[in-house]
Amino acid sequence: MKPDYDTLIDPATWAFIRATDAAYPPDTATLSIADQRAIYDRMCRAFHRGYPPGVTANDRPFGGVPCRHYPGSDATVIYFHGGGFVVGGLHSHDDICAEIRATCGFHVVSVDYRLCPEHPHPAAFHDALAATRAISATLSHPILLVGDSAGGNLAAATAHATRGEALGVAGQILIYPGLGGNKDTGSYLTHATAPMLTRDDVLFYASIRHAGTEPAPDPSFVPLCDHDFNGLPPTLAIAAECDPLADDASTYAARIIAAGGKAHAVTEPGLVHGYLRARHSVPRAKASFARITAAITAFAAGEWPYGDRS
Repeated sequence: MKPDYDTLIDPATWAFIRATDAAYPPDTATLSIADQRAIYDRMCRAFHRGYPPGVTANDRPFGGVPCRHYPGSDATVIYFHGGGFVVGGLHSHDDICAEIRATCGFHVVSVDYRLCPEHPHPAAFHDALAATRAISATLSHPILLVGDSAGGNLAAATAHATRGEALGVAGQILIYPGLGGNKDTGSYLTHATAPMLTRDDVLFYASIRHAGTEPAPDPSFVPLCDHDFNGLPPTLAIAAECDPLADDASTYAARIIAAGGKAHAVTEPGLVHGYLRARHSVPRAKASFARITAAITAFAAGEWPYGDRS
């Protein structure tokens, strides 16, 4: 049965969707890559809320990867931005990172990984690894891996690849991540035509990422295909209810729990893909952002705020 988005999505979120569509039309994925990036950057700038008082930033490389560092203390958040591995960069999630810095007080480093199609997989993954290792060697421990959408994929892939390394990773927070779930079942079908992101969009960006030739099952590409979920850091996986990617978060958390690890999944009711940009205008998004920063703070302190493992 097709979801009734008029009922599921509240008026504040609909206003956010309309504002986004006005700046980033739903057919943008059919345009050239250069046009997509320009439109996405303008849209993100339209939602940019500036820096909270006392927050500064400087651009510097880590591990040869361009990054933006928001200086803090005590711990370090490594942030991987969303954008389908095609759009986005240091500017698109600038104010989000600044607000994480202001709320948690920690160092925040946003990673400007290489984008597709110019740099197909595994370029972004290699950048994520190089930056994470260099940041861990330079800034305060513990380390928190955080990412939204495509960035959630990179955060998880990095966590899988660096198990056993002494990087000080204390947790990962994955925000409406695309982790490689079955695109022919569950939320991929139920929310195939959701506002903000459709199943067709997911397939389009996936095809660009692997340059037309899908690689063999590889957790650096799709973390859900890993056969080993042992040894992963405490995880919060957050989904937007009205999103074809929604099931990936809960499926991933369940695999960590089944392996004896700590994971907690949240599906945010009535929210849509990309809702971080609505954290100042939509109460549900504001509450979710508070959940994210609370998890970052708790994981950095070695705390597990969710009772038992789940």
